[in-house]
Amino acid sequence: MSTDATSRGLALLRHRRRAAQHVELGQWDAARGSLEAVLQEGGDDPAVRADLAAVLMAGGHLRDAISQWTHAAARAPAEPGRLLPLARQLYFAGELVVARDCLARIDWDTVSAPAALAEAGRVRWLLGEFGTALALCGRAIRQGIDAPDALYLHAMLLQFHGRLDEAESVLLQCLRRWPRFGDAAVALVHLRRQAGPAHVGLIEDLVRRLPADPQHPVDRLALAHFESALFKIHDDLGDHARAWACLQRSNARMARQAPYDRAGERAVVDALLTAARRLPPPPDRAISGAPGPRPVFIVGLPRSGTTLLDRMLSSHPQVVSAGEINDFRRQMRWITDVPADGVAGMLAVLDRLPAVDFALLGERYRLQTRWRAPEAGCLVDKMPIHFRMVPFIRQALPDAVIVHIHREPMDVCYSNLKAMLGPASAYSYDMDALAHYHGLYRRCMEQWMAIDPDVVVDVRYEDLVRAPEPVLRDLLTRCGLAFDPACLQPERNDAPVATPSSSQVREPVHARSVGEWQRYAEPLEPLRQALAR
Repeated sequence: MSTDATSRGLALLRHRRRAAQHVELGQWDAARGSLEAVLQEGGDDPAVRADLAAVLMAGGHLRDAISQWTHAAARAPAEPGRLLPLARQLYFAGELVVARDCLARIDWDTVSAPAALAEAGRVRWLLGEFGTALALCGRAIRQGIDAPDALYLHAMLLQFHGRLDEAESVLLQCLRRWPRFGDAAVALVHLRRQAGPAHVGLIEDLVRRLPADPQHPVDRLALAHFESALFKIHDDLGDHARAWACLQRSNARMARQAPYDRAGERAVVDALLTAARRLPPPPDRAISGAPGPRPVFIVGLPRSGTTLLDRMLSSHPQVVSAGEINDFRRQMRWITDVPADGVAGMLAVLDRLPAVDFALLGERYRLQTRWRAPEAGCLVDKMPIHFRMVPFIRQALPDAVIVHIHREPMDVCYSNLKAMLGPASAYSYDMDALAHYHGLYRRCMEQWMAIDPDVVVDVRYEDLVRAPEPVLRDLLTRCGLAFDPACLQPERNDAPVATPSSSQVREPVHARSVGEWQRYAEPLEPLRQALAR
């Protein structure tokens, strides 16, 4: 090696070491400078660009980070170890088209590494490509992968496709192999209505293996999940006293594990309302003529009937469901150049949002979603929390149909209380928190209706399940589509469904859930009083 080459190699090494030191200290601008020096002196290395993207993201520069990840993806070799991490980062940054291109460059038929196959299955699952994800996960398992997350994802994908017996077998395997795997217990009992105490002994044995008052967070979370699973079994069997005791213990543990941020949630809603008041007059609702399907947003609280309505609409031959996707909020972050950062990040987005180019926001949303159904008339985006985004969707996508579905407050709040929605839904484990969150939701929807009375199509869950045809006829007319009787039989819709209520929506439409909170009217009295305040 020549003296010049040796000197250049040492200089690059110094820059990399400095960058690592700056990253360790959180000195993002300095780390950026060191990595840019490596690129300038050492050539276009995709790995360096990926490191630079991570530094830019940590420093609050979302668009620059995406640019570096995209540049790295175009130049990285077609190897799973190089492209899978880039695809995952691009997905979370909202660049789904480039993320899919990363995956498409790999010849997966020649890949035999189980970890790579499982990770590819996970990314395809994130993208909503459930059939491909299931095939990849199945190959990973046949290749011998032995990891709880991989087996659990395989079980969930089997459930999404209605293969419940196979999903049950995998979940039981998970619980026997990893006895602290509480998610598997919850998923197991939600595969179908429990007709007998078949799983009670197994789950109670798993509970006995854990400390009564666990100190480790993993043990606390596992115990909360096991108690939630026991609630579901006892509730199905009609033993309401035992069921409620299990639910109380489960939710108390979850409330300690994931406390509800009352002040943060209120701050976000205050900022939403302020930003909405700063918007220009809404654009004309005429069809935009943009390529791709017409967006149909289904919004509301979780457990309000969003999945059922989605399945009914997507039973129409001209309607495709995208499921629960975050593309609109991700493009909001792109248009405002704000990385995801919890409450603080959302407040920054909302502060900048009224001044952005909403037409560009809409174009980017369409670009990142039209691949899901390029020939369909409508694409359903069923993300309940988009109830917060209604006026911004209206500005960016003037031709979008926004459907707000809602249930009687006690029913929807009880359904959230019992659902085990995970740590991200901290409002759902405490009655006061539930009432507070429900109040913020109502405040948003009342404000949107006051600003623009025609902004949403309002649907009562009770009307949908008791007299669905007139509701669906009206919705399809607003979507520019003729009524199709298939929409009345969502149980015949064989498309995968990826929500906690996936087993319920494979049944014919029914009204059994209306008023079900009354089984627990006495212990739910504090919730009723809190909602009335």
